[in-house]
Amino acid sequence: MTPLVSIIMGSTSDLPVMEKAMTFLDGMEVPFEVNALSAHRTPEAVEQYARGAAGRGVKVIIAGAGMAAALPGVIAASTTLPVIGVPIKGSVLDGMDAVLSMLQMPPGIPVATVAVNGAQNAAILACQMLALSNEGLAAALAGYKAGLSSKIRMANEDLAQLKFAFKTN
Repeated sequence: MTPLVSIIMGSTSDLPVMEKAMTFLDGMEVPFEVNALSAHRTPEAVEQYARGAAGRGVKVIIAGAGMAAALPGVIAASTTLPVIGVPIKGSVLDGMDAVLSMLQMPPGIPVATVAVNGAQNAAILACQMLALSNEGLAAALAGYKAGLSSKIRMANEDLAQLKFAFKTN
């Protein structure tokens, strides 16, 4: 099975965050691969990986990194594939350092960036990109989105049952 999405993290300490992307992709039946690569400790391996990703069938790369968060940008500099950055909270700046590193890319090297620890949204965005040419995945995403609205409807039904003297709804 050829991976359509590649999930990269700077180290396995990022795994608890990045597993949310893996869980979503697995649920959508989207083939993916997972690797740990460091822009600072293994720069040659990152560049080699990024240059070869499209040739292996990868269509979208999700890259999670904390602190200086160079990984998504280094990957984006070495491929024409879309790169989605996941800033990971891990420093005294609560992930804002990673957010800014991913957002402030130079012209020509875009990195789509999701919220701090937002790996699930990165996977959803990757699926939305893939769904442009995959009707089955588009239908699965539509079902997922419909499920989100039903969760809110059910929550409001539960909230309506709460009894307080001054609650008006």
